[in-house]
Amino acid sequence: MEILDDGRCFICGKDNPIGLKAEFLADPVRRRAETQVRIGEQFQGWQGITHGGIISALLDEICAQACMCSGLQVVTSELKLRFRAPVPTGSLVTVIGEVVGERRRLVDVKGWLELDGKVMAEAEVIMFRTAG
Repeated sequence: MEILDDGRCFICGKDNPIGLKAEFLADPVRRRAETQVRIGEQFQGWQGITHGGIISALLDEICAQACMCSGLQVVTSELKLRFRAPVPTGSLVTVIGEVVGERRRLVDVKGWLELDGKVMAEAEVIMFRTAG
């Protein structure tokens, strides 16, 4: 399976007019990726609260980025989320992902979203290696 980046990813695509346009700091040695994003009001669920699907998408993407900076081409196989507290819209959040293990074609990754140093949501993700 060939994975192509056409710049339209909702989270990081520079050519997606409604996307978040996240930029990532990659640390291949630690197998870790990080981004900071301000979540606009257009991404709300309930009034003033970021929609859980947006948080899920951010955690999914940061886990994929952690894999990619480690030289792994992946797609998401399984995503388990835990929401710890509501994230207000307008917030500048930090999202971190880290590869924690590999088994055959599966990669285990943990991700978390922080607001002012407090973990607001976390994910356990299993990625599937599409190459090698």
